[in-house]
Amino acid sequence: MKPRCTIALDVMGGDHGPRVVIPAALRYLADNPHVDLILVGNDERIAEYLGDASRERLRIHPTTQEVAMDESPSRALRGKKDSSMRVAIDLVKDGEAHACVSAGNTGALMATARFVLKMLPHVDRPAIITAVPSLFGHTHMLDLGANVDCTADHLFQFAVMGSELVSAVDGIAKPRVALLNIGQEEIKGNEQVKRANDLLVRSGLNYVGYIEGDGIFLDDVDLVVTDGFVGNVALKCSEGVAKFVRHSLTSQFKRTWFTRLAGLAALPILKNFRRTMDPRRYNGASLLGLRGIVIKSHGGADEMAFENAIYIAEKEILANIPHRISEQVGRHLDSGQYRESA
Repeated sequence: MKPRCTIALDVMGGDHGPRVVIPAALRYLADNPHVDLILVGNDERIAEYLGDASRERLRIHPTTQEVAMDESPSRALRGKKDSSMRVAIDLVKDGEAHACVSAGNTGALMATARFVLKMLPHVDRPAIITAVPSLFGHTHMLDLGANVDCTADHLFQFAVMGSELVSAVDGIAKPRVALLNIGQEEIKGNEQVKRANDLLVRSGLNYVGYIEGDGIFLDDVDLVVTDGFVGNVALKCSEGVAKFVRHSLTSQFKRTWFTRLAGLAALPILKNFRRTMDPRRYNGASLLGLRGIVIKSHGGADEMAFENAIYIAEKEILANIPHRISEQVGRHLDSGQYRESA
């Protein structure tokens, strides 16, 4: 029997707000009797979308402010202390919730979570990690945009944190870790990537070396490590390619009556392909390195996608991710053995 857990939801965040968050919350509660949810946001809007639905294992925490999707992180941090985003994170800090999920402004969420929850010992910066589809099921990747400029130390810490998360949530004892580079040869890459490679080679991680961009989806690795600039570009490129392929296939099958018939014959294959590439199945990015669990949902997530983000939060709660990461980073870094200056 699973232990009970409580998750705070930023109802007002994202492109759709309560119109998506509340139906997703109700569906999740129906399928997971061990979970309690706190809906954080404008109580009138929440009540409007809740209607006559059962409020069992559901609590409303009213707030008076919202963080806009284009709002600066500094303004959200200083001027929106009663926003649904800030209060949801506060509930984690105060121990009323084990995790929070928000589809809101990524920069504001990262800045607020870092300010409120603080960093774990030995961790310099938080990193954003999520799973992406691959030939072998899925691959986790970080950082996806939290840190534009990274040192070798930062990349090494990302590898340790990501490896521990993958081990916990996927049940892999020694996840295969790769470092994203412009080639697999030792001589290739910039200086921070080369130095990070040296640190990883000396570590106790299951490090398999450099990987190129196509290897994210084609190679048998469990974790790909990179800085936030490259990681975000790679992620957005992959999302664009997936949309382009789906659009091109649909257009080709609609060209003539013959291609339409061919499309009908290929329908089962196309449905499986669409399901494999469906980004909603991978929605929910973790903000690793914090003293609490914060999950970032895509701003445009629909009900299915947001429900998956809640599922990611539950998995991390049950795996006690912050504690495990703190132990592992401390074990690797406390002595300074793997510091860049070593």
